[in-house]
Amino acid sequence: MRIAGPALAALVLLFAREAAAQDVSPGPKVVISTDMGDIAIQLDAVHAPATVANFLRYVREGHYDGTIFYRVVPGFVIQAGSWEPNLQTRGVHDPIPLEAGLPNLRGTVAMARGDTPASATAEFFINLADNAALDHQPSDAANTTGYAVFGQVIAGMDVVDKIAAVPLGDRGPFPGAGPLTPIVIGHVVVQPDTAP
Repeated sequence: MRIAGPALAALVLLFAREAAAQDVSPGPKVVISTDMGDIAIQLDAVHAPATVANFLRYVREGHYDGTIFYRVVPGFVIQAGSWEPNLQTRGVHDPIPLEAGLPNLRGTVAMARGDTPASATAEFFINLADNAALDHQPSDAANTTGYAVFGQVIAGMDVVDKIAAVPLGDRGPFPGAGPLTPIVIGHVVVQPDTAP
């Protein structure tokens, strides 16, 4: 069978798009080393460039090293960022614009924020389930709803699930959601072969 004309052009265009998509790296990979194991994350600089740049700034400054996962809500999220084991907090940079758009599916990594859209700083969470309630609302043209997904766990989801299963209590900023034994992030590093 011979393909010619518009059908051939469409086929060539399809292959070109697929090849181009495969050549584009969405962003660097980082490894979060905790005292319960390592979590590898593929960052998505294509869909959340400002959010990825912000996260990498904190990583390169060593901001996350020695902090804890201070919020655990089984079936929902685990959260970390600026809290130390002694429950002191670290200083942060100015907030960034909201880049909501990607869905908050299980294993995705998103920025935590306050009540206003452009209030995310260093706090991030990993979704333990598909959390559609955290997604950008399609009717929101001003991009003021949802939480910005900027990465995906690509290895270590078993570690995330172990963290989600630890005993909890009132230790930390969220009553009933603080691990009774601190879960410390030893360091967060960018994998050298994926650095921007």
